[in-house]
Amino acid sequence: MTDAKPREFAVYPIGTPGKPWTAEETDQWRAKQLKQRDYFTLVVSRLMRLPESSGATVFQYGELDYRKFGAARFPLFAAKSANWDAAKPMVLITGGLHGYETSGIMGALQFIETELARATARGVNVLVLPCISPWGFETINRWTPNAVDPNRTFIPGNPLSEESKNAMAVIEQHVAQSSAHLMHVDLHETTDTDNSEFTPAKAARDGEAPPKWYPIPDGFYLIGDEPRPQLEWHETMIAAVREVTHIAEPDENGTIVDEPVTKPGILILPAVGDCASFTPAKFTTTTEVYPDSKRTNPDECNRAQAACVVAGLEYALAHADL
Repeated sequence: MTDAKPREFAVYPIGTPGKPWTAEETDQWRAKQLKQRDYFTLVVSRLMRLPESSGATVFQYGELDYRKFGAARFPLFAAKSANWDAAKPMVLITGGLHGYETSGIMGALQFIETELARATARGVNVLVLPCISPWGFETINRWTPNAVDPNRTFIPGNPLSEESKNAMAVIEQHVAQSSAHLMHVDLHETTDTDNSEFTPAKAARDGEAPPKWYPIPDGFYLIGDEPRPQLEWHETMIAAVREVTHIAEPDENGTIVDEPVTKPGILILPAVGDCASFTPAKFTTTTEVYPDSKRTNPDECNRAQAACVVAGLEYALAHADL
């Protein structure tokens, strides 16, 4: 009896194997990305309807003009504590960096609507960027219209996408207007399309062989920054999220997304130009939840994202001197 053939990623239908995409092939890819939902209705409208009791001030921090691609001119909005105080530390929540990761956006909006005022009352400045990549949100896409992963472009002094350029500028501005940067939680998902679409597309775009196939983890997990692991903080958030949804288990190789597991539901990895690693926050992490699981639903994923932030803030406030 022979061993079963290992699973492999599919060959992407655009490009020539072994050769990076040309501009024409990027255009071909972009032409297939169609609008599937509306940023203005589902995101901007909720921000503009926030009651005064939310404790939030909504402001525009930039714009992405993608009309040349047949899309919109997207204003970029953030929400922050209305009574911002330069003598207080800052807490940052970012979402929608990968626009297709819906609970990252909806979880950020839910936090603004239900928790921002309470967090501010605990003595911090709160800044939330709920949808950094609106084109990706509308087309349910990981990349920008230039076929760039925006969560690999947070390079200090040299942002490699308009999405990261705008986000980095407003974050740096508000860090300078606070006594310290206490915490940053970047809200994400890991979806079935990571294996069916985006990993094969990346290999084709870069003219590389696809990586070793790995299963999508079923459940919530966190990715900490290697220089700032803060394991107890991560464990506190995992415990809180466990009350809302299930935590991802390692695969048969003892890994999650082909990375070693440091603690249950926790990976500690080096920076890859990602948003969470860019900021100077004492406590920083990236969330990942699996919305395609049969064991969860969209509301539960949204609540898990918000619960993670709330638990993380409680711990960070109690251990700000770490």
